[in-house]
Amino acid sequence: MTTLWRFIPPIEASGFTQMAIDEWLLEQHRLGYELPCLRFYTWKPVAISLGYHQHLYPDHWNLLHWNGQVIDLVRRPSGGRAVLHQGDLTYSLIVSGYSGRRRDIYAQLCQFLISGWYQLGLPLHLGGNRSSYQKSDNCFGMTTAADLVTSSGYKIIGSAQLYRDSCILQHGSIQLAPNFELTETVFGSSNTEPPVRLADIHPTDVIDALTIAAELSFDIQLKKQPISQQEQEQAIARAQSKHQTTQHFSQ
Repeated sequence: MTTLWRFIPPIEASGFTQMAIDEWLLEQHRLGYELPCLRFYTWKPVAISLGYHQHLYPDHWNLLHWNGQVIDLVRRPSGGRAVLHQGDLTYSLIVSGYSGRRRDIYAQLCQFLISGWYQLGLPLHLGGNRSSYQKSDNCFGMTTAADLVTSSGYKIIGSAQLYRDSCILQHGSIQLAPNFELTETVFGSSNTEPPVRLADIHPTDVIDALTIAAELSFDIQLKKQPISQQEQEQAIARAQSKHQTTQHFSQ
């Protein structure tokens, strides 16, 4: 019998809201109230998300603007380094039943991304070691075994995980159309130009390819169920209560 997962159609919201939803969905799944799920989303306004343990960052990040709006600073519940969320598409998985080394679990959960992007005409593979990982504030300034790169080593997708008991949140940024000038302003350097015109690939086509790939890779059936207003409010209320000591991050 095919396993049923929830598919949450894309929403655009602030980084605080998106992170609140991700963590709330993980907790609901841990408590047995929620199916495993896959969702995609975008960030508005533009934001920099910090890894959970990334407490040091450049002072000028508190003063950044983009197109007349303040760039949010948001802390992810997952690990890793900072990600600039502009021109990207984020995916999020909530799953359980996986065991073993985290490197191996990343490899299993990233397979649908590899398969989906192969169908879009871009072969990707897992990145290398993390020997220089702590030397950069920029998640996309290095590669790890959790990342997906092209044959030339260009990083397209950076992912991070959060474990709660036997349940896993894995979410990641898919860099489709980043502004390299803004990237340089934030991090002091910019990634090289991608080997293909990712900006020409519409996000809807990416989502369609990855949802099909997810059903095949995980042997599941996705049931479309948008996030409700009530669910979103519950997620935000939980996050606000939990993060009262970090209210300097934008909500």
